[in-house]
Amino acid sequence: MALILANDGIAEKAAQELKDLGHEVDTQKYQGDALLARLAEVDCVIVRSATKLRTPEIDAGAEGNLKLIIRGGVGVDNIDVDYAVGKGIEVCNTPCASSNAVAELALGHMLCLARHIGEANITMRQGKWLKKQYSGIELAGKTLGLVGFGRIAKLLAQKCIALGMNVEFIATHDHGIDTDTCRQVDKACLLEESDFISIHVPFAGGKPMIGEKEIEQMKDGVYIINCARGGVIDEDALVDAIRSGKVAGAALDVFVNEPFDNDRIAECERISMTPHIGAATKEAQERIGDEIVDIIKEKF
Repeated sequence: MALILANDGIAEKAAQELKDLGHEVDTQKYQGDALLARLAEVDCVIVRSATKLRTPEIDAGAEGNLKLIIRGGVGVDNIDVDYAVGKGIEVCNTPCASSNAVAELALGHMLCLARHIGEANITMRQGKWLKKQYSGIELAGKTLGLVGFGRIAKLLAQKCIALGMNVEFIATHDHGIDTDTCRQVDKACLLEESDFISIHVPFAGGKPMIGEKEIEQMKDGVYIINCARGGVIDEDALVDAIRSGKVAGAALDVFVNEPFDNDRIAECERISMTPHIGAATKEAQERIGDEIVDIIKEKF
């Protein structure tokens, strides 16, 4: 049986199932040297987005018993996958479990921006009745541009089409793209035509995909949503564009630094913010737990 470290937590149901199978499950949070020491002892480590597994962590595990890394979620950019595999450690994720939750959050942010829901909630609690100030727009008839067209983007497309939106996309990978209901375009076309732009690509470091140059190409009054990864959008360029009126508003669930510490974003009223909660639904967490249990059953 395996000694399993769930360093970023795991659904109680999944933890109990693993224990019932005879595995030992440690749900304590380790950091720094304590994490390195624990990784040398465990057979499997489960992480979410908070724990980063780079060279020091992987070396510590490789010197011990670590055989499997599981990312409870979609992206694996917080793990040096190639290095881990080179050390004989298998890396898996749970790509399907949280997709709908993230798509729903992105849609929620779009509605929040379009109808000033976040701002109105704050000002009404301050005793202000700003009915005329909060004239919004409808999603129906607007164009949604999706940067990336994986599982989450496709689910968001379905929901937005049901609301009467036109959807176009650029795809970084071709994996069974259905263009019957969505239109594939090039990057320039998407930036110029979209009323809403939602980001659904990983970030490998380096230059942001959406910076000052790309924002300048966008339609005046565009809305930008990022529930993918911090760093994909240049945060300072985004704030500048909102203040200039080029961008009507933005929604961010992910940030360059997490926990969030950007005062310029915090002071920008036209940015709808959430603390990286894309997968934070009861249903998604249960599905992630179920997928983790299935992976461990197969590997151990």
